[in-house]
Amino acid sequence: MERDIKKIGLVNLLVLLVVGIAAAFLSFQAGTLSGQAGLVFLSLGFLVIVVSYFQMRLEETERLEKMEFEELNKSKGSSSLFNATEAEAFPAQRAREQFERFFVSSFTVLLFMFQAGAVYWLWTWLKDATPLPINQPAVAMSLFGMFALVLFLLGKYSSSLARHASARLLRPGASYLLLGAYICFIVTASLAAVQMGFLNFDLYASRVLAGVVALAAVETLINLVLELYRPRVKGKVSRPLYESRLVGLLAQPEGLVTTAAQALDYQFGFKVSDTWFYRFLEKALAWLVLLQLAVLWFSTTIVFISPGEQGLLERFGRRLTDRAVLEPGLHFKLPWPMDQVYRQRTREIQTFNIGFVPDPEKEKETTVVWTVPHYKTEFNLLVASRGPLASLATNAPAERGAPVDLLTASIPVQYRISNLGAWYYNHTEGSNLLEKIATREVIRYLVGVDLFEIMSSGRAKASKDLQKRVQDRANELDLGVEIIFVGLQDIHPPVKVAKKFEEVNGARQDVEAALRIAEGYAAKTTNLAQAEGLRRLREAEAYAHRKVTEAQARSAQFTNQIAASKASPDVFSQRAYLQAFERGATNSRKYILAVTNTQDVILLNLEDKIRPDLLDIAAPTSRR
Repeated sequence: MERDIKKIGLVNLLVLLVVGIAAAFLSFQAGTLSGQAGLVFLSLGFLVIVVSYFQMRLEETERLEKMEFEELNKSKGSSSLFNATEAEAFPAQRAREQFERFFVSSFTVLLFMFQAGAVYWLWTWLKDATPLPINQPAVAMSLFGMFALVLFLLGKYSSSLARHASARLLRPGASYLLLGAYICFIVTASLAAVQMGFLNFDLYASRVLAGVVALAAVETLINLVLELYRPRVKGKVSRPLYESRLVGLLAQPEGLVTTAAQALDYQFGFKVSDTWFYRFLEKALAWLVLLQLAVLWFSTTIVFISPGEQGLLERFGRRLTDRAVLEPGLHFKLPWPMDQVYRQRTREIQTFNIGFVPDPEKEKETTVVWTVPHYKTEFNLLVASRGPLASLATNAPAERGAPVDLLTASIPVQYRISNLGAWYYNHTEGSNLLEKIATREVIRYLVGVDLFEIMSSGRAKASKDLQKRVQDRANELDLGVEIIFVGLQDIHPPVKVAKKFEEVNGARQDVEAALRIAEGYAAKTTNLAQAEGLRRLREAEAYAHRKVTEAQARSAQFTNQIAASKASPDVFSQRAYLQAFERGATNSRKYILAVTNTQDVILLNLEDKIRPDLLDIAAPTSRR
């Protein structure tokens, strides 16, 4: 029995080697992506079978050594005749233990590195891979189908033998044989799909296989970590470290049913697996799964188009003319892959950016400073310029600099899909084409406008002009989009020259400010001089008018006085005297002498009193 197991392991090794070489040659000749990705599993299976085969040989040698030792003990009658230690008496056992302790662990580490390297290679390769037509697909399909049959039969036979404890080392190789058979079947199906016109199916299948390799690498790493903390029980046979439970599950999914039955028996305390319902479920499980798959397949005949969306219906890769665009609501179609629906949110405003790459961390900043980058990447745009600042970027003299400058701008472009058929069928990548169109129109427009104009008063006009230009170009290419908005924001010189630009622009503003101050002072002085001259002219005119009027008044008064004097000379003289006395006594201090010819000396205090004295207050009089 044991010799047969060792031979079966050797047969598995040779068959997988031959199938792997043939599959590699066929995959590269046919150009199938899934076949090339499946070579990783065939290579992993070959390495695992090689290690398990050598481990089987060591266990077989150990078994024969123990049988020989027992025969010697029986022939001598007692084992005490041998004074050798157990390690010296069983060198094969020691070799097997050393092999499992050191070589198996090292091989598992190398296996993980191989899996991780394969995942990295598949990821970088498939990320930019393009599905191409297959060379001689009929021959490739037949050969991969034959590979799948051979590996399946041999793997199924080995997995049946591996159920015995003595043949447990056949289980890792048997799992890889069955998985290799399934992979060859998947490659055959992908070749058939490519032959039917579904070129992307081969790419999708290869990416799924790459994901399975990544999961296997994660499982191997977890097994290595758990192996450090696994308790060692002497005499207990442990599971090989390089054996993958994930590969075993994919190769033998029926093991889930057995595991579930054991778990149910343990939980309920009786043989649930012996009940009629479980037996029926076990027999009808495949049909139930097929029924569910059929229901799932027929469910693809119902399509719901969400509000704000439109769908394109294709039948066998061709657009239907009578049902070109599906509006929001419920629709029916043929099952997949006969009919396929491609959805687009045609009512949604979509946005792309020109001139910068946004940075989520810097978007939180509320203040935009020219000298500090506020995006992840900012692109310099060529713009026309008039004046001495045209040579700022090159530090050349103003009279020698070209009339251009560099400008940094954040230009968001918002658009909406107006014609889904034109957007989807006229061009392969409409969004990238629209972005390139908008970028070209922005560059063309900026080279014809002035730097200071676009940074100040011309921004609104530039936004409308750019929107019209991009829309016209998109209409020429029948892109099927409507340009909603083209914004111009954060317009400033490049960060490297922004400080110098501010200095030069500040000096220019200082010159303009000084010029305006001088003009204001000149206007103020001129107006003040004109006002002063006009004031003096008006004062002279008023003075002349007053003098003339006074002279006329005196002349008229003198004429009237002559008449009054003639009428009453005494009264007129007395009246004139009193008027002159009144005018002369006004605002003057007077001295009154009451009597004459007296010797009394009267002292008059003619000083002004600040406040009245007590004696100056009149005493109240009593009333009767």
